[in-house]
Amino acid sequence: MLTVLRTTWPLLLGILLLMVGNGMQGTLLGIRGTIEHISTSQMSVVMAAYFGGFLLGSRVVPELIRNVGHVRVFAALGSLISSVLILYAAAPHWIAWALMRLLIGFCFSGVYITAESWLNAGTTNENRGQAMSAYMIMQMLGIITAQLLMNTADPSGYLLFVIPSVLVSLSFLPILLSTQPAPQFATLKRMSFGDLFRASPLGCIGIFLMGGVFSALFGMASVWGSTKGLSVREISAFVAAIYAGGLLLQYPIGWLSDHRDRRIIVLGLSVLGAAASLATVTLQPGIWGLLLAAALVGGVANPVYSLLLAYTNDFLDQSDMAAASAGLLFINGVGAMAGPLITGWLMSLLGPDGFWIYIGLLLAMLAFYAGWRRTRRPTPTLDQSFAVIAPSATPVAVEAALETASSEDPDKPG
Repeated sequence: MLTVLRTTWPLLLGILLLMVGNGMQGTLLGIRGTIEHISTSQMSVVMAAYFGGFLLGSRVVPELIRNVGHVRVFAALGSLISSVLILYAAAPHWIAWALMRLLIGFCFSGVYITAESWLNAGTTNENRGQAMSAYMIMQMLGIITAQLLMNTADPSGYLLFVIPSVLVSLSFLPILLSTQPAPQFATLKRMSFGDLFRASPLGCIGIFLMGGVFSALFGMASVWGSTKGLSVREISAFVAAIYAGGLLLQYPIGWLSDHRDRRIIVLGLSVLGAAASLATVTLQPGIWGLLLAAALVGGVANPVYSLLLAYTNDFLDQSDMAAASAGLLFINGVGAMAGPLITGWLMSLLGPDGFWIYIGLLLAMLAFYAGWRRTRRPTPTLDQSFAVIAPSATPVAVEAALETASSEDPDKPG
């Protein structure tokens, strides 16, 4: 790991700063929206726009990079991100924010693709798995750090919009000054959604449902906190707990998934997350209970996403994995776009509890479907190790992580 850090630290530092900036803007908008008297339903459109832009960027940016090169695309998208982060405060209107979130989602998708491809090109088969693990850890640490910075200034002012803009601008320096060569993009083999569903119905349905869960957590947590009447400190701690839970539970669950039927683990985690969500509605706990619920649901959402990708690839040839992963990411993006919209609608009808009810229902649906699928198909041979993959990863990171995992020889279940 030390060798990986020594050779890739400029890229990892850049990713850390990027995620701090991205994590701040998501939480800040939810809080500032309440201050600006923007309704919950309007904020749900704002938050959903990011995932629409991210999905669009994952399809368009690779072609842009092939046409004009990594450096130009990276610099252009970075400039747009820094500009938008400042303009949020200058145009506090939900339509303007939605358009800017669409643009910033597109840009962040492109920036991640570029950074991840550079990281992939700068590693070897022997250390790529460690590099991708470090990359995912940096992503989560960046978002957790962002929540700490949320307490440094008044959210009704300008400073909290300036800080992420500066951090994002600084994040490009270590990446652009890296000596790693710019890689070439290869054209991915395509797989139809019909073929993908036939390969793994649970993978497709589960990834779609988890897209809704993740976008609700990432996009609507701060909106929920503001509606609930939590302070800025409590909202930032709540969001940090979501990612801290994911960071702590990824690897233990990953180890377990390489030794047991992944569907049982998906079922168990989904039940745990659903129970935590619905218990929050029933018990109405204080802040410590809310932090525990956030850590449990976050600890479920991140590993289940990776589990579903690994489970799907258990039924595929290695040559099909990249195409299947790209298709699953698209399905995840569609679910993510719907997540904030449905969450906002439920919160408008039911109040803040609509946030937890939506997440709990999605996880309960996943648990039911995973249990039913166990009756329809025997346990597959585990041909691939668990790969730690964040729900916000682009096809570049997913392909690299799965390539590393598929080259390993996991222990077969006894």
